[in-house]
Amino acid sequence: MVSRAWRAGSLAFALSGALVSLAAAQTPPPPRPANPGPTTTPAPPVPRPFPGSAGPPAGPASPAKPVSPPDLATAGQRVGPPTVDELAGAPIYPGAEFVDAFDAGQSQRYYLFGTNAPYSDIVLYYRNVLRGASNREIFRAPAMHQFDLGRFSEDSMAYPPSVVVKDYTWNDAAGYLMVTGTTEKRFKTIIQIVPK
Repeated sequence: MVSRAWRAGSLAFALSGALVSLAAAQTPPPPRPANPGPTTTPAPPVPRPFPGSAGPPAGPASPAKPVSPPDLATAGQRVGPPTVDELAGAPIYPGAEFVDAFDAGQSQRYYLFGTNAPYSDIVLYYRNVLRGASNREIFRAPAMHQFDLGRFSEDSMAYPPSVVVKDYTWNDAAGYLMVTGTTEKRFKTIIQIVPK
């Protein structure tokens, strides 16, 4: 005959086993790592036709082509210095480096050149090369000087045709910063040319 103690113990053992299996069924699965690695995405389901319809809708004739970002050369950015025709005969200081070109509006562009020659040398150069051209000091601090290349027509121009020289070392500044890719270069003096 089986004792009562043994029955109570086996019943307790059975109940605890049932409780453990019940608890295991209710615990959530262990968390997955945030980036499990490459996975494949399932194919989209094929749409089923409605009853009485001719069949599934027709898909695109050819896959869509990826769109690439616009090329800087075609997006209005300059790749190289302006031509002689674009400058309309405006002189460039010898050794000055082309920096950039900008749309001034009304079919005009202006061109920036940089040099590490002192501002006063650049102003003297343009005074000699552009003899007879009206010129004036626009600002003393920071120093800026303008040489006129022609008459300004308000109807067809955004800026007067001119050469403007600006000192970028005023107030102990390091110079005009030009960045090309990952290369930085500074210029003491900037020359802005707006052709006729």
